[in-house]
Amino acid sequence: MIASLTGTVQAKAAGFIVLDVNGVGYQVWIPGGLLASLRVGERQLLHTSLIVREDAFILFGFADPEQLSLFELLRSVSGVGPKTALSIISSLSGADIAYAVGNDDSKPFERVSGVGVKTAKLITVTLAGKLKSFDAGVRASNQDLLLALQGLGWPERVAEPVVADVLKSAEGKTMSELIRECLAILGGKK
Repeated sequence: MIASLTGTVQAKAAGFIVLDVNGVGYQVWIPGGLLASLRVGERQLLHTSLIVREDAFILFGFADPEQLSLFELLRSVSGVGPKTALSIISSLSGADIAYAVGNDDSKPFERVSGVGVKTAKLITVTLAGKLKSFDAGVRASNQDLLLALQGLGWPERVAEPVVADVLKSAEGKTMSELIRECLAILGGKK
């Protein structure tokens, strides 16, 4: 099993990169957020999962071991293959997934391309109680949201009350949705 790879990003394409490891180019499928952050020519460590099929060996790579374990947990759900698990991780953070599962809310999963109503519900039922390590991420949403807004140029003193207000009705919403809500409020304050 290939547990991790460290190499230079040789090429980027839709959904995957080619990672050059000592002259061997590995095609590695990665989440959208990680793909957007990588640049050709930079070195990268990826925690990987090798999927062996009758007709192919497919590598999936992640920035950290937590994301890899989340990928494996999602794959354990009946009807969720590796590409679907990768789509979920690309669309929802670990905290968003833990929050949705913890609140038995399948709606965030239904918004992911390739996930139907039945599969979304099955995800929440199957993963109930299995996402303890991601619970801290749910509690950290306040800080994560504040940091995201500061990264977009909003001063902490301006963003903090908006974050507190938006998080009062955060149930079932992804981090992206929360950021958009905050930006809509902040945009009205100009």
